Amino acid sequence: MSLGLNRQQIFVMCAGAGLLAVVLGVRQVFGLFLVPMTIDLGWSREIFGIAMGLQNLVWGASQPFIGGLADRYGSGRVIVGGALCYALGVLGMASAVTPTELLISGGVLIGLGMSGVGMAVVFGAIARMVVPEKRTYAMAIVSTIGALGPFLLPPVTQLVIGNFGWQFALLAMAVIVMLMIPLGGMMRGKAEEEAGVATQNWMQALGEARKNRGYLLLVAGFFVCGFHVTFIGTHLPGFVAWCGLAASVGGWALFAIGGGNILGTYTAGLLSNRFRQKNLLALIYLARAALIAWMMVMPKTAPVILIFSGVFGLLWLSTVPLTSGVVAKMFGARHLGLLFGIVFFSHQIGAFLGAWLGGLNFDVTGNYNAVWYTSILLGLLAAALHWPIRDEPAARLSASQPA
Repeated sequence: MSLGLNRQQIFVMCAGAGLLAVVLGVRQVFGLFLVPMTIDLGWSREIFGIAMGLQNLVWGASQPFIGGLADRYGSGRVIVGGALCYALGVLGMASAVTPTELLISGGVLIGLGMSGVGMAVVFGAIARMVVPEKRTYAMAIVSTIGALGPFLLPPVTQLVIGNFGWQFALLAMAVIVMLMIPLGGMMRGKAEEEAGVATQNWMQALGEARKNRGYLLLVAGFFVCGFHVTFIGTHLPGFVAWCGLAASVGGWALFAIGGGNILGTYTAGLLSNRFRQKNLLALIYLARAALIAWMMVMPKTAPVILIFSGVFGLLWLSTVPLTSGVVAKMFGARHLGLLFGIVFFSHQIGAFLGAWLGGLNFDVTGNYNAVWYTSILLGLLAAALHWPIRDEPAARLSASQPA
């Protein structure tokens, strides 16, 4: 299927895909540092979980504001600043010797950096270039290419940690993060009013979204996505170790998630052209609940863990282009960075709780069972929240955006 893209649009989409590959790939491997860092530094898993949870909470809390800045002043400048902050956070995490230092570097600095180079900023730039009926598909293509990062970095990082130690691995990741600076410079330009659509400032955009029941349901449902992926991304390697399996299984499990994510994200983009995106989201959350329930009743062997990881990967970030696509369909692209940023904040509140409660659950009970069962119930809840969403475009868009 042709998107009818010109050279500049392809250029920006490639830069956006590279940015997502780095930011999501580096984020995906933080769970591999849980066991070696807590052992070497004498920390509890709850401390590490709180740091990763704070990272996601700061990312989410700052995303609406930073997304709004990108909408107003352009994505390129915001991305360059975010990449610098991200790299400083990774370097600080490599040199952290106290829990406070970990919270500042791995929590606050990396969280702010991720916000500057995150999905709301990148998707806002992409959505403004493409005609409305192709936005979700374009964002899915960018997400699919960007999914190469979470696919390739986990096994490589596991090898580096095993051979050179976790501190060297973090230093290497800081170098990778710096690659986002030239990529950000390629994404110049800022949002403009859409042709044929009434002019709207950011306060009016917020007021319109606040009155839309479907948007509020989307905000509530995306909380579950954050809980799922951050709990699993942070604690799956620790869960693998608890099961008595080799540490390499944890790295290959994250690799399997990354591989499934590539196929799942691309498939979500294709299906978005044939089926309602909010219905696809409901089915994804239902499938997540069923898959976690299956894993809990199966023996915890390496093949079971890898099958679970690969299939869950199909459902991993496939929610992101669909969710951002629903927001763009309802409200247009002019304030997408701001409005998707608010939805993403809900995602990151879930991410904070997933990372923190996973560590707390293990420290208190010696296992992760309570959080796994909570994840099943949340998946069912998210499916119930997404199905009744009315995703028609706002009245001011109806003349220019297909339903």
